[in-house]
Amino acid sequence: MLKYLGTDIVMQEVPNEVSLAISFTNCPCHCPGCHSAFLAEDIGDELTDQKLIDLIYGEGEHCTCILLSGGDSDHERINQLAKLIKSISSKKVAWYSGRDLNYLIHEKTKIDLQYFDYIKVGPYIKDRGPLKSRSTNQVLYQVEGNVMNDITYKFWRSNEDKI
Repeated sequence: MLKYLGTDIVMQEVPNEVSLAISFTNCPCHCPGCHSAFLAEDIGDELTDQKLIDLIYGEGEHCTCILLSGGDSDHERINQLAKLIKSISSKKVAWYSGRDLNYLIHEKTKIDLQYFDYIKVGPYIKDRGPLKSRSTNQVLYQVEGNVMNDITYKFWRSNEDKI
């Protein structure tokens, strides 16, 4: 079961998308310096299938993407939610995970890439900075089939920053 604590309409987390961000709680990552450390608490309401449908066709009606922010405590449920989004809408699906890519691919519950358009991986490391920092350890991938393309550079201010 995944609990969530609110939603926001955001435009900076996924390049070229207006996203309905759903913030999950009970985060097991506990990254030092996390900007949303309160999301590690077991608080909020269960995100049922019906509640997700209501969010998509309610406040997310004009969004192009649904951003599942967190959810590392239940990867199987993240897969289920992404599959549901794809089955009922034409919206893109993004997931922000605090885990590294190897963990997500090799754990018992593997992430099913066919249901995702974007996946951000990597714990927040204060000295490395967030996605907009060229020294970040975090990576945002655009998923196309079974190919994951690193598009982290799109967060940097100019193309000359591109490595």
